[in-house]
Amino acid sequence: MKAASLALAAAATLSLSPLAQAADGKAVYDATCVVCHASGVANAPKLGDKEGWGPRMTTGKAALLKSVQTGKGAMPPKAGNANLSDADIMAAIDYMLASVK
Repeated sequence: MKAASLALAAAATLSLSPLAQAADGKAVYDATCVVCHASGVANAPKLGDKEGWGPRMTTGKAALLKSVQTGKGAMPPKAGNANLSDADIMAAIDYMLASVK
């Protein structure tokens, strides 16, 4: 019975692995974005600031992704973290946008 339980657990883990590896927007924010977006350094819109995010939200997520990929204003490309994937960036964008809804 133990072998069957282990096999079932392994199969469940393998089938969930893409979900387990999905980008975590809060984790990306906490590791990278918080440096500027917590305090508004260089006019970065603060987390939860509806007024600051309003104009940016109207441009759409694709434009926000492009801004982070290439850099904008004082923000360097990929917010200074070259290891960020597009999925990581989009997850962080989703996290920050959710804070103003």
